[in-house]
Amino acid sequence: MDVSPSLVALADRSPLLFFSYRPADGRVLYVSPAYAHILGGLVAHVNDELPAWLAAVHPDDHVYLRERLAYAAAGGTIQGVQVRLHHPDGRLRYLCLTAVGFTSPEAGPETLLNGHFEDITRTHAVLENAQRYQAKKDSMLEILSHDLASPLVLVEQMADYLVEKVEPLDDPELNRLIASMRQACQEGVTLIRDFVDQEFLDSANVDLVRVRLDLVTSLRQVLDNYQQRQHAAGHSFSYEASHPSIYADIDENKFLQVINNLLGNSLKFTPDGGQLRVTVSQQPAHILVTVADDGIGIPVALQPGLFERFTRARRPGLRGEKTTGLGMSIIKTIVGLHHGHIWFESQEGHGTTFSIQLPLAK
Repeated sequence: MDVSPSLVALADRSPLLFFSYRPADGRVLYVSPAYAHILGGLVAHVNDELPAWLAAVHPDDHVYLRERLAYAAAGGTIQGVQVRLHHPDGRLRYLCLTAVGFTSPEAGPETLLNGHFEDITRTHAVLENAQRYQAKKDSMLEILSHDLASPLVLVEQMADYLVEKVEPLDDPELNRLIASMRQACQEGVTLIRDFVDQEFLDSANVDLVRVRLDLVTSLRQVLDNYQQRQHAAGHSFSYEASHPSIYADIDENKFLQVINNLLGNSLKFTPDGGQLRVTVSQQPAHILVTVADDGIGIPVALQPGLFERFTRARRPGLRGEKTTGLGMSIIKTIVGLHHGHIWFESQEGHGTTFSIQLPLAK
């Protein structure tokens, strides 16, 4: 294949693995020296080693990679295609593929795939740790807001009880002290909830970065955080998945914030000892995620406008937690940006179930 010497020189010096591949006979026509560094192979033996590398692709990525390459071979362009590879040294390597299909006079009527692989293993590890920290932080904020608000609400209720008992004493100073105690508790509960709500509002304004990821693993990490604190939170949490792995194209931070916010709302309206349940299932044409509780439910009169911005459906939680009326509107917006759909079913005294429908990963 006749390739410009300047382009070859550029590819030879790049840390990216450049290649030219002919799908018709499955042969690599060119591979840059980075092949040896990234995959540990020999450039001269790339075609002999190719079957072993294809066999080393993670089982969950086989179909995905084949479909993306077929699209490129038909003349399309693919970018940011991430695949996992089992390296001979036992490590799991993360590669990012960019490729385009085209025909050239040198290759005849057959299509060539030209592109490059980038080793993003280190970058992926850093991002994975950051995502894990972010998910844990959001979960802890929801749990701590519940834990911290509960004693303040209890003190406020005790103050109300004291008011009834000391009123007959007609002691202005004592009444003033009790009123101050009630106000301090109310302000504390409001401050806690404002902080959590502001975190959600600030993060929701950042643009989405959607990647293909295993939703089963991501949701399990969130529920692990709640389950580790379930005794302190006074609730029990359960998680079920229909398949070991279910892949979706999502912004992990944003979508897990949606789940955390729904769980936070369930905590607000579920009495101590209640149960919260998250499920994820792969349907023939979509993914279904549910967040359910056995709390007090949503009154029928408040249900129609629940997802409206500054909805009239906002109400304080069982422990006096304040709500902005923006949370459900933002949740609906984020789900919509993922080309998804959200709805709920609720009955007073019998709990609420929120359902989110997402497209399967392409």
